[in-house]
Amino acid sequence: MKYFETIKCEDYEILNLHFHENRVAKTVGLNLNLQDYIYPPSNKLLRCKLIYDENEVINVEFFEYKKREIKSFKLLFDDGIDYSKKFLDRSCIDKLFLEKESANEIMIFKNGFLTDTSIANIAIFDGDNWLTPKKPLLEGTTRNRLLENKDIIESNIDLNMLKNAKKIALMNAMIDFDILEDYSFFE
Repeated sequence: MKYFETIKCEDYEILNLHFHENRVAKTVGLNLNLQDYIYPPSNKLLRCKLIYDENEVINVEFFEYKKREIKSFKLLFDDGIDYSKKFLDRSCIDKLFLEKESANEIMIFKNGFLTDTSIANIAIFDGDNWLTPKKPLLEGTTRNRLLENKDIIESNIDLNMLKNAKKIALMNAMIDFDILEDYSFFE
C-alpha cells in the first residue's frame, strides 16, 4: 500500500512539517524526519508530494501551486466510503467526483453527517463557532493544527446545519483555512 503527503513549501521553507510527520507515524508507524527528504528547488509557492509506504519514502516531487477557485458543491451521500488514510489510490473519491455534474467540488456525507470535500476538510460557521466534522474522511494536518489551537470545534454536522451555516471554510495544507464568501451547493 502506498500513501502520500501534500506539503506546502514557500521561500524554501517547509510548512507545518511536524503535523505531516505525525500523520506518517500514525499511518504506517514510521517516525521519519521528513526534512531529510524535502529540498524545495525554488522560493515559489510549491506543492510537495511525498510518496511513501510501510518501509520508506519512495518519491518526492514538487509542483508550482495555483489555488483552484471553488464556488459550487454537489452534495453526495456514501455510507461505504473509506479514506481514513491518505492513500495514493484515491479511486473511491475520484469515483464520487465524477458525479459532481456542474459543481466544481463535492461535499461528502456519510451516515447522515458531513465528512469532507474531495480536496479538503471543511468547517462551517454557525454564528458563534467554526465547526468541523467529528468524523472526517481524512484527519487533515491543517484540521489537526486548528483543533490543537482551539480555532475550530468538532461536531456532527447534518444537512440542516450545513444549509443554515453563516459561512463555510475549506482547509488543507496548501490553502490553510480558506473562508469562502460566494458559494452554492445542490443535492
